[in-house]
Parts: sequence; C-alpha cells; structure tokens
Amino acid sequence: MKLTGRVHLYGANVDTDAIIPARYLNTSDPVELAKHCMESTDLGFGARVRPGDFIVATTNFGCGSSREHAPVAIKACGVAAVIAGSFARIFYRNAINIGLPILECVPAAQESQPGDTLEVDLASGEIINITRGRTYRAQPYPEFMLELVQAGGLVEYTKRRLAAQQHAVSDSKRV
Repeated sequence: MKLTGRVHLYGANVDTDAIIPARYLNTSDPVELAKHCMESTDLGFGARVRPGDFIVATTNFGCGSSREHAPVAIKACGVAAVIAGSFARIFYRNAINIGLPILECVPAAQESQPGDTLEVDLASGEIINITRGRTYRAQPYPEFMLELVQAGGLVEYTKRRLAAQQHAVSDSKRV
C-alpha cells in the first residue's frame, strides 16, 4: 500500500486537545471533527490539507487524553498517515483501531520540511522524501495490520471477517 502526499510539520508533544479541541467532543461525526482538526495549533490546517497529505511530528505525538476523536479527526480530513519520532501509546492504538496508518521514524520526522512530498510504502516501511531525495525506513506493517488499515479500521475489518466466515459456513451447508 503506497501513499503519496505533502508534509504538514509539527513539533513535539502535540496533544489530543491540539488535534481536536475539547469543545468539539460533543460529536463523534467524522465530518464535523475534520472541520476543526488542528485548529488550536494551526488555524490554516483545514484550508491547506488535501486528501493524501501527511502529518509529520517529532516526538510524543497524540499525548494527552485517550479520546478516539483525535485520530478520527485526522483521518476524516484526508490525512493518509502520521509519521513521528514517537507516539503516545494510546493514540497509537486508537489510530490503528480506526484505520489511520502511523509510522515511527525519527530521521524522517527530523528531516522533513513543510510542503515536502513524501511517498510511503506501509508494507515495506519505506518513506521516500521526494523533495529532498532521501529514503528512510520505518517498521513495516505486518500483513494483518495492512488488512486492518485497508478495511478502514478494526470494526470494518471484524465485520468483513465475520461475513466471510458466515459465507463459508453457508457454503459448507449447501454441499
């Protein structure tokens, strides 16, 4: 699974309140959350972000509360993946659960600049900064995690698996 987009760069300790301000937590509608993604940190983000772009940050991205709203808002505004030197563990898990790819890669996070074009291959973990002519390696996604992300998250992945199992059981009863 290859992704290509532009960099939106942030520093260290971007917390979930910076990603989606608490005043918008009364909704779980992804479209509404996307309208307010990063507005506390970067008021122009919503106007600049395009489907397929990347958020790149240095360390401890997604720290703060355990709300799932933060990765939902990021995914809903079209961000293809988040690349950082490190993530808060609960954000990491929430992102995977909702199908938002995230990669830990210190050099890519440190050397990227706003507007750089990246190409990311989740299966190999390769991150190419096309603008700077640099290649980096993050941990590649295992097959089951690629399937989970491609399905759109844990809920959709589980629905598909259950449907496939039910279909297989129905087919075996017909024989």
